[in-house]
Amino acid sequence: MTTAGRRLLIWGFIVLLVAAGLAYAFRPQAIPVDLASIEERRLRVTVEEEGKAEVREVYTLSAPVGGRLLRISAEEGDPVIAGDTALARIEPAVPTFLDLRSEGEARANVEAARSARELAQAELTSSQAELAFAESELERARSLFARGTVAKRVLDQAERAHRIAAAGLLTAQAALDMRSHELEVAEARLTSPSLGQEQSGDCECLTLRAPVDGEVLRVLQESETVVQPGQPLVDIGDPRDLQVVVDLLSEDAVKVEPGQQVIVSGWGGPDLNGVVRRVEPYGYTKVSALGIEEQRVDVLIDFIETQDRLSRLGHGYRVNVDVILQDTHVLSLPIGALFSEDGQWKVFRVQEGRAVSVAVEIGLRNQTHAELRDGLNKGDQVVLYPTDRVVEGSLIEPRQ
Repeated sequence: MTTAGRRLLIWGFIVLLVAAGLAYAFRPQAIPVDLASIEERRLRVTVEEEGKAEVREVYTLSAPVGGRLLRISAEEGDPVIAGDTALARIEPAVPTFLDLRSEGEARANVEAARSARELAQAELTSSQAELAFAESELERARSLFARGTVAKRVLDQAERAHRIAAAGLLTAQAALDMRSHELEVAEARLTSPSLGQEQSGDCECLTLRAPVDGEVLRVLQESETVVQPGQPLVDIGDPRDLQVVVDLLSEDAVKVEPGQQVIVSGWGGPDLNGVVRRVEPYGYTKVSALGIEEQRVDVLIDFIETQDRLSRLGHGYRVNVDVILQDTHVLSLPIGALFSEDGQWKVFRVQEGRAVSVAVEIGLRNQTHAELRDGLNKGDQVVLYPTDRVVEGSLIEPRQ
């Protein structure tokens, strides 16, 4: 063989090796995917939300009058008996301190009230003298009239003057009493806080007692302080009578009806069973953590558990609530296999090692599975979470 022939043979062999390598490198390769089978399973459709366990009826003990609240010795968890357990005591508040100007004005008012009382006393003395004179004149007129010395008109005038003098005495006495009380009011305004504290030691305090049987849930004002009428002091309730309050989005609340079963979880203990008692008839606006205004509706849930299973659950505890809307056995497929194309739900079915897109009709669905109504049969395998590499006819293989 000539040199040219040998070179041609060598280069031909090299080209053949390169072509074989390229063909091997660019050969079709199966895409590893996760697969799932179409099966009949229990499909539970729920509405999930965070809620709060609380005592069904909470009674807040408030101050009926203003005054000085003595320190409350009751603690959270203490049992109380309606009408018997004393929870708080309120005594009249001591007077406040006066600044220099207010004190000067108060002392001037005392002196003015004292002078007015002295004037009223002088007027009373004058009225007493007038009445004494009128009485003597009346006696003289009666004596002269009896002897026929004076006319009946003179006797009538004397009686009239006596009545006027008597009324003047009563008026002067009332004026003196009024001025005396005004002096007491002016002097009371000068009472110092320390003197008021000493004088209030023997006064009767207003005692507030428990309105219902139960336990102290929360002491809102424990230390001694001055309270105003209506200020809340203590929360009371029966911790054995618990309910759950959950605020649902209005579009979820319309799916909930009284009597539906509820699973309460996420509170640190075993799952608890409950039932919807009432869906509130009104909604309210609540701002979410993202700053979005949402319309919420409160749903009230009763427990259907024994007291020993609820013993660790308390007022104000956070819980997770699953309201069961439907619970049935159906042919279903995983939500992760679905994708939308041209407004229709589709999946990739495994057929002879390749991915084939199939349109499906779904019904009920929850967070993990959906009801399959048409498009696939039981036992068919579908691709989970298909990526953009998986297209119609792609060669696929189960992920190892």
